[in-house]
Amino acid sequence: MRAVQLTAFGNPVDGLEYVDIPEPDAPGPNQVLIGVEFSPINPNDLMVAMGIYAYRPPLPTVIGNEGVGRVLAVGPGVERVKVGDRVLAPLSSFTWRERMVISANGLIALPPGADPQQLAMLAINPPTAALLLSEYVTLRPGEWVVQNAANSGVGRWVIAFAKTRGLKTVNIVRRLELVAELEAIGGDVVIVDTPDVSERIKAVVDQAELRLALDGVSGPATGVLAATLSPRGTLVSFAAMSLSPMSISPLDVIFKPVTMRGFWLGHPEFAAKLSPAVAQAAKMIASGRVHIPLAATYPLSSIKEAVAHAQRGGKILLDIAGSSP
Repeated sequence: MRAVQLTAFGNPVDGLEYVDIPEPDAPGPNQVLIGVEFSPINPNDLMVAMGIYAYRPPLPTVIGNEGVGRVLAVGPGVERVKVGDRVLAPLSSFTWRERMVISANGLIALPPGADPQQLAMLAINPPTAALLLSEYVTLRPGEWVVQNAANSGVGRWVIAFAKTRGLKTVNIVRRLELVAELEAIGGDVVIVDTPDVSERIKAVVDQAELRLALDGVSGPATGVLAATLSPRGTLVSFAAMSLSPMSISPLDVIFKPVTMRGFWLGHPEFAAKLSPAVAQAAKMIASGRVHIPLAATYPLSSIKEAVAHAQRGGKILLDIAGSSP
């Protein structure tokens, strides 16, 4: 069976290898065998490969934090899914392999007509976006949320979930050509990052409060959001695309005072809240309401090229079902 293994921590291009590994055993009680179809290369996958993620697995190991596949066989006692159903792999179940046995606990059949490439990106970004909007500030319909990394998968889902809740979004991007694109999917204000972006945002929202800011970039971008927030606003860090330390004015912390929080999907207090968000997101994908642009797909055999592309930017999927010779 073909797979990708992490053999050394450091540069993922060097540490990830295309290999043969043994086939999984037949599924036991309350287990299913799935054939993995697609799996994204996420920033957290690269962080695992670099050895800087919250979990550092023993090597060598298959990695891959999310993916979608078809049920190929079921073990005794499995009732909620059947052979042929498309399901999400559990989070952090190491999906960069052709076949795997997983627990049937929590599995649901995904909408049969939905795009499997879009479903492959369902387990991390949509629940992250949904929980960022609900777990830190109680927002009322009509209130504003400001975010950087607005063109990311999480950023696009923040826009989508905000619309369902009657919230308005301010979305910071780095490229002018993204403005019209994010406005078309529902971004209320989309603004290009410039040295005066905080003041421009305040002018656009006029006297409205900005009580929640979502930071997926870190570095100086954190300080931009802090400067944008209203007094006693909350800034939530959920990713660090720049891999740079946060830079924030102490005056915003002292005089506003801004509250800083951190979000990670793996914290146990969120476990029971993931499935409802994923189910809602699956319906939004099936209806065509949300579509995340892809930069490219690669077979497992091209893992080094795929990772290098992901490091340059853009959403990359591994076409695992299409990887067999």
